[in-house]
Amino acid sequence: MDLALGQTAARNSPAPIKDVTTASFEIDVVAASMEAPVIVDFWAPWCGPCKQLAPALEKAVGGTRGKVRLAKINIDENPELAQALRIQSIPTVYAFFQGRPIDAFQGALPESQVKQFVDRLAAQAGGDDGLVAALEQAHQALESGDADNAIAIYRAILGEAPETAAAFLGLVRALLAQDNIDEAKNVLAQTPKAIAGHADIAAAKAAIDLAEQATNAGPIGPLSEAVTRDPADHQARVDLATALYAAGKHQEAIDHLLDSIKRDRTWNDGEARKQLVKYFEAQGPLDPVTVAGRRRLSSILFS
Repeated sequence: MDLALGQTAARNSPAPIKDVTTASFEIDVVAASMEAPVIVDFWAPWCGPCKQLAPALEKAVGGTRGKVRLAKINIDENPELAQALRIQSIPTVYAFFQGRPIDAFQGALPESQVKQFVDRLAAQAGGDDGLVAALEQAHQALESGDADNAIAIYRAILGEAPETAAAFLGLVRALLAQDNIDEAKNVLAQTPKAIAGHADIAAAKAAIDLAEQATNAGPIGPLSEAVTRDPADHQARVDLATALYAAGKHQEAIDHLLDSIKRDRTWNDGEARKQLVKYFEAQGPLDPVTVAGRRRLSSILFS
């Protein structure tokens, strides 16, 4: 981070611009985003485009006068975070709000586009409390098993704010909870182009794929017995993971796929690893099961 630029932005605005580490991510990004949107800039000292983007980001964030915050993460010093959020190139920028990623972009955008990105976040922080409250209400309804109510709320949200990616994901999950795969696919097909690349839309696609796979999965009991008889039966183990995931036993499903990868990571062209990545997408990059699972996967692949 350019210290002079950081100090200038800090003088112009109370918006904090800080370096964040793996240890401080939960407080400085996730918890902080409950109060205001937090932009997370993944960068590295050797990255030329990162140096081009940094001044524009800091200037735009400083101009919001505290409505938006900026967290800078050096991927060389914090590889775990980069891996958890599937950072494949830098600069990559995520925007967090209410504890979850809501937008992102890659590359050194022109200053005008960076300002538009930041201004959208500032506008969301400035007054759309009703949207945030409605999303939370729908989420709580779905978590409590009231899919009908969740569906009604998510549809109402999309009627008022049709580019709300979180509402698309929530509606898809609620429909899948009722085994309504066709309607979930229909909803996803209506995704506006402006949010087609959003992480929540990718998660919705993965959730639908997994739901379709689950319709062909066998019963858990016989599959579990098959794996017990022959722990190296990778097909039975992957099928068991699919059945477990469909039953909501996500951690057990991930455990079986990791076991398959550990035994033979190349089996069937890496099918277990591909399936595991799909689970991570459906769960979301910051879900504790995803974070722990990615860490274990890396340990297996790079041991």
